[in-house]
Amino acid sequence: MEYRDYYEVMGVARDASQDDIKKAYRRLARKYHPDVSKEGDAETRFKELGEAYAVLKDPEKRAAYDQLGPNWQAGQDFRPPPDWDAGFEYSGRGFDGGGFEGDPSQFSDFFEELFGQQFRSERGGRGGAGFSARGEDHHAKVMIDIEDAYNGATRDIGLKAPEVDPSGHVVVKERTLSVRIPKGVKQGQRIRLAGQGGPGIGEGAAGDLYLEIEFNPHRLYRVEERDVYLEVPLTPWEAALGARVKVPTPAGPVDLKVPEGTTKARTLRLKGKGIPGKAAGDLYAELRITLPEADSDDARQLYESMHDKLDYNPRSGMGV
Repeated sequence: MEYRDYYEVMGVARDASQDDIKKAYRRLARKYHPDVSKEGDAETRFKELGEAYAVLKDPEKRAAYDQLGPNWQAGQDFRPPPDWDAGFEYSGRGFDGGGFEGDPSQFSDFFEELFGQQFRSERGGRGGAGFSARGEDHHAKVMIDIEDAYNGATRDIGLKAPEVDPSGHVVVKERTLSVRIPKGVKQGQRIRLAGQGGPGIGEGAAGDLYLEIEFNPHRLYRVEERDVYLEVPLTPWEAALGARVKVPTPAGPVDLKVPEGTTKARTLRLKGKGIPGKAAGDLYAELRITLPEADSDDARQLYESMHDKLDYNPRSGMGV
């Protein structure tokens, strides 16, 4: 996937005001509109312009996009890190474009990767009548440790909410909330914080804040739904002779029985040791045999002895 420099497409500086971006869009839209433009690449340029404007005109999208940093070059191979937008509050207004701003369904894979889920369809709960209206619901992705899902926890979560300052520039306001992480929460689940969304109008109540849970990358575990996977290295003698080995889990260490004769990669299931819930997940121990290095005279002699005494050829069935 190629990186798209929306500022370059719009022909504006990264610190341009929202008014400067609007003026640049209007000027370029007139130049490249397919119905009137004489440019040979007008249709392509017009689509690129609509996509860039959909991001840069919106303080929420623009602030999140800016977190990727200014060092990427247009066309450069790009893959966003999984937590690139963590902690950003979004009002969930979805697309409010149309006309010259293009059809979001025709936007690039780059746009879809960054904004497709956040901005596709969730809308704030604005309602009421007259001078009173409920505030918009806000949404944010937050990162927690997998251990918090096993045990429950209370964590201070930092959030960033973009807004436009009096000079027309996008700034980010930060706040910290103390959030109770319920035991058994899984990735993709949302925690609702009543009244922590956008302010109401008049006597309208504030909207709610929905926190979407993601797990921080872990050096030992990977997660699929409520199941947890752990790669367990074994010595050759533990695998061949069988053993009881102590292995970690997010809930604490457990003893794992390795069957005798485990000579190949194998997966053992620890039922109910995954993420807790009404139907708890399982923990899968993926057994991997590792070899000690022949980095000493004693080690080399031991390998030579195995070579001499064991009638073993792993390629005997290959016909060579």
